[in-house]
Amino acid sequence: MEIANSMRFDLDRCILEFDKALRVVLGEPAARRPSPAEAVPEDDFDDGVRRHAAALMRVNHCGEVCAQALYQGQALASSNEDIKGALAKAASEEADHLAWSAQRVGELGGRLSLLNPLWYAGSLALGFAAGRLGERWNLGFLAETERQVEQHLQGHIERLGGRDAKTLSVIEAMQREEAGHRRAAEALGARDLPEPARRSMRLAARLMTTLSYWI
Repeated sequence: MEIANSMRFDLDRCILEFDKALRVVLGEPAARRPSPAEAVPEDDFDDGVRRHAAALMRVNHCGEVCAQALYQGQALASSNEDIKGALAKAASEEADHLAWSAQRVGELGGRLSLLNPLWYAGSLALGFAAGRLGERWNLGFLAETERQVEQHLQGHIERLGGRDAKTLSVIEAMQREEAGHRRAAEALGARDLPEPARRSMRLAARLMTTLSYWI
């Protein structure tokens, strides 16, 4: 009886996790909170600025797809309820970022990346691998990911150069919350990752952002 219940639990969990993946990659994301852009009037800018802003937000949307997969993989590999709670809270806020990014891409007349399924699968595997290394390394991976995302979003703010206030409002709100996720991971005991690991993460992120800007 216990074996049957365990198998049922595992099957239910697999179905739930698969449903999460489908919703992120193929579904229409719905935010729990209104987008920060809703309170900001649309700027009058040329088509070049519009295309550039749409491409930057497509990159950010890809980042949020990756974030959902990373948190999912890390939570699957973790048995620590505090860490799973922190991951769930971060994933909930990142789900809003996913929806806000998709909404802004659509408003700008852009499209989402065709490579999202690839990014999701790779990030899920990476998150699970990080989680299997132990709780403090799992948290360290989370903290370093958020640190690099903060820097990446700052780069987008600078590339917009004060243009497109609606897009800027979304990016700035996302950046503030990413910083909160990093601080939460650090407070739970995140270990500093070695420099080769941080460098590898930056290279992988550069590949993703470059490809998703165009594809």
